[in-house]
Parts: sequence; structure tokens; C-alpha cells
Amino acid sequence: MQKFSLTALARQQLTLAHSTSSGRSSSTVYGGHEHQLRQTMIALTAGQMLSEHENPGEATVHVLHGRVRLGAGETSWDGVSGDLLIVPDHRHTLEALEDAAVLLTVTKHP
Repeated sequence: MQKFSLTALARQQLTLAHSTSSGRSSSTVYGGHEHQLRQTMIALTAGQMLSEHENPGEATVHVLHGRVRLGAGETSWDGVSGDLLIVPDHRHTLEALEDAAVLLTVTKHP
């Protein structure tokens, strides 16, 4: 069994995001290419965005810190600390409305 402090990891990734020119940082918490399930901590500084991209499978975004906006076409959903956003099964973006850290959970399509 392994145990992770998501709060500590979010804090660490936000510190790293502030030290990069891109204003973002990420780290795989669990999974990888050999697993169906993958969880990734993503930190974005205020105003940074993950540009439009495809959804590789079923996915959720758990907001651990800050505020984000998940957008898909003309529709968007705002999330704050503690919110769980269901990622649509089509192209979407993720924008940090303020410094934010999220846990992205993806289950790949077989």
C-alpha cells in the first residue's frame, strides 16, 4: 500500500509551476502507460491554460486548490476547491482562474 498527501503534492507542484516560464507543472500520482487508470497532479498559475485537446478516456478533474474553468466549445464549468468536474468526451480546455492545483483522473478507452 502507498499513501500520498495530495495537499503537499499540490503545494509542491504550484511552487514548481511558479518557477517555470509556462506557469504549469504536473506529476503522475498513480498509473502510467501500463495501467488503465492514471492520476496526474496538474498545477497552473493564474491565467494559464491547457489548450484544447482530446479526452483519452473517461476523466474527472478534482479541484484541490484555487479556481479553474473547464471549457468545451460554447459550454464551460467553473470549479473551486473540493469540486469534481466530469470531463466531456470531446475536445476541451482547462484554465486557471487563479493559482490552481487539480487531480486529473483518466481511465483509458480499451
